[in-house]
Parts: sequence; structure tokens; C-alpha cells
Amino acid sequence: MSNNKLVIMGIVNVTPDSFSDGGQYLNVERAVAHALRLDAEGADILDIGGESTRPGATPISHQEELDRVIPVIEALTQKTNKTISIDTRHTSVMTEAVKAGASFINDVNALCDNGALALAAKYNVPVCLMHMQKQPENMQDEPSYSDIVTEVFAFLEQRISACVEAGIDKKKIVVDVGIGFGKTLDHNLALLKNIERFHALNVPILLGTSRKRFIGEISGQENASERLGGSISSALYGRQHGVKMFRVHDVAQTQQAFDVFLAIDGHHVAGD
Repeated sequence: MSNNKLVIMGIVNVTPDSFSDGGQYLNVERAVAHALRLDAEGADILDIGGESTRPGATPISHQEELDRVIPVIEALTQKTNKTISIDTRHTSVMTEAVKAGASFINDVNALCDNGALALAAKYNVPVCLMHMQKQPENMQDEPSYSDIVTEVFAFLEQRISACVEAGIDKKKIVVDVGIGFGKTLDHNLALLKNIERFHALNVPILLGTSRKRFIGEISGQENASERLGGSISSALYGRQHGVKMFRVHDVAQTQQAFDVFLAIDGHHVAGD
């Protein structure tokens, strides 16, 4: 996880109620086709999630989550060599997903579920630890912090230490500040404005701003599918401040934006 290549994680929501594309890929065949499309567009990681963690989402049973994601993971292992990630906060789902072929764990709950740390250490797979205040069903009920940046940093620092103590190689740890997860617009903007501070954790940062509500709060776009411009803008801001991993819905458009940005940034005028 330590190279300098930009990494794009493509989002595959196998759910009926995700905030942006809920229901579009609930069918296994559609989910697999969508994942392969993101693969063809340049995604480095395919992130498969079976439980919506949008604000106000209702929890589902672990079995229902497994029924949604395992067939998709099993099919993709036969069709692509790209890294397959399981987006879950439940140890039992992580376990079965890794057995089915997932080789990355993306957890909005930062491996706080009972047994999650031991599971990740046992299978020696990369993990992403995200910050979230409370749980999805109530995280947007008046989120409050004394100092959002300091508190999120301290939480992630503590979770990194817990991982290392559990036997997880620090080189396999990624962090996510959790844009939109128990945060107001001001909280989200403060985290983005100060994203460079999180490099002091000495692990890669995964930035997940794609189509999120804060973009609509700024731009007035209530429809998540109409927030591409803001998604790309926030990703480019992160890139400019050293972020190299991005979780996105729109892989081709994000990759194009990075290509143009990097071409301009690296261009040398004749005679320089």
C-alpha cells in the first residue's frame, strides 16, 4: 500500500437503498457487469458492499448481507485479476468474503466489531479503517465535536495502534476520515481542508467524497447522480494535498480528471 501510484476504488453497491445508486445493482448479474465496467474504466480495486451505510440506513441481518455479496465476489474472482474489496462492518461477513476471494477489507467501523482485528491479522489482508461518529442509523443526529480534525486524527491513531497490537502489518493499513459519516458540512470541509495533517499517521489515506451530501449542500444538487463535478473537484483537492487513494462511483471520469491534472502539473516548458 506504500507505492506512489494513484489508486481508484470503484464502488459496487449490491443494495436496494444506498444513497446514490441503491437498487441499480441488487441483481447479481447486474452487480458483476457493473464491477467489470468499472474494471475496464481503470478501477484498481472493486469495493463490494451489501449493506447500505447511508445516513438513517436500517441494519440488515448478516445472512442477508452475505447473500448479496458472496455470489458477486465469487463471480468476479473468475473474471478479473483486480483487487476485490469487501465493504462491511461485520466480522462474519468479512470472514466469508475473504474465503470467497476478497483481498481487502474496507470497514466504516474501523474493525471495532468483535473478532474483526483477529480476522484481519489471520488472513493478512489490507484493511481500511474509517472514522464514524455513532452508527449509520443515527450518525447524522446532531453530530458534535470540540475539534473535528484532532478528534478524528486521535481515533484513527488509536485504531492503527490496535491493529498493530493485534498483529496486522502497518504497511497493510489505510485510513479514511469518514466524510459524511457523523459530520456536518462544516465538519466535512474542515477535514478536507486539513487532509494533509493525516499524513502524519504514516499510512495511506483513502478519500471517499464521491456524490456525497455535502456536495449537494454546497451546490444545491439534491440528486446524488448530479454531483460529478463536486466529486471530481474534491478528489483533485485531495490529490493536490498528497492523497493517493480514492473511492468513487465514476471511475472513467475521475481517471480522466487525474490524467489531465497530472499532465499539467508535470509539464515542463521548453527551455526550463
